[in-house]
Amino acid sequence: MPDAVIQTSHLRKLYGDKVAVSDLSLSVERGEVFGFLGPNGAGKTTSVKMLLHLVKPSGGEGFLFGQPLSEPMVRRRVGFMPEHFRFHDWLRGEEFLALHADLYHMEKGLARKRIAELLDLVGLRPHAHKKLGEYSKGMLQRIGLAQALLNQPELVILDEPTSGLDPVGRRLVRDIIRDLRQRGTTVFLNSHLLSEVEITCDRVAFIKHGEVIRISALQTLVEGELSVQVRARNLLPEALQGLERWSRNVRLDGENLTLTLASEADLPEINRYLVEQGAEVYALRPQHVSLEDLFIEIVGTDGGL
Repeated sequence: MPDAVIQTSHLRKLYGDKVAVSDLSLSVERGEVFGFLGPNGAGKTTSVKMLLHLVKPSGGEGFLFGQPLSEPMVRRRVGFMPEHFRFHDWLRGEEFLALHADLYHMEKGLARKRIAELLDLVGLRPHAHKKLGEYSKGMLQRIGLAQALLNQPELVILDEPTSGLDPVGRRLVRDIIRDLRQRGTTVFLNSHLLSEVEITCDRVAFIKHGEVIRISALQTLVEGELSVQVRARNLLPEALQGLERWSRNVRLDGENLTLTLASEADLPEINRYLVEQGAEVYALRPQHVSLEDLFIEIVGTDGGL
């Protein structure tokens, strides 16, 4: 894909006999917000480290802006906020950003202007002279985000950017991501807060056991399926098995039946079928599925985010 910012094909990472990532194959387009989802231990962090060439892949190939992942100069165009970070506790907020500006070889006047803008953006201007050791977890998240945006990157990789933030902080990060999208910046977002992903992302990839198993436009994914709640008595095992012709996901809890449908048009036929099977149907309530429901359906329940 000519306009792909990230392109990987069968990227793999082995640690001895342990497979951390078995098949990372995806394409992230310029200017989109791309969500990366999977249970703990699925290979998300290792995948991000390979994209940044912090660890060397064991196989496959990958490109940033059309250049191999191993090309050092391409990382000048990337901003990164890791999930687990240890910043310099003895530095003040503005000193920390000035250090990173020096690492980018930014001109001093431009660096001062950019640092002031970012401190305002993340709401830390009043705390610019405080040492990072005095910052709360949420404040550290904000200064980490400012650091990731310092070089005005074309690609921003955010690993759990809202971890430790209160609702006001999460909204701030959400607004910043939307602003980045409007500017044409590509955002690669790894987050366990599915509600934030659902609001923010254009497309999402699901990874399980080190392999990307599904990529889809988020709007199509969420709006394309229905979760139907049925309250009924006398639901026989044979009737439940027969529902599989309409749904891949059928769950029964007492008198409450849940199934996922591709189309609302199937509802009248399902209702008739249940009545013909001897069930007493008291209620049938369709609603669009949440990203959390889809996550469980796609990757299962053998691991949490």
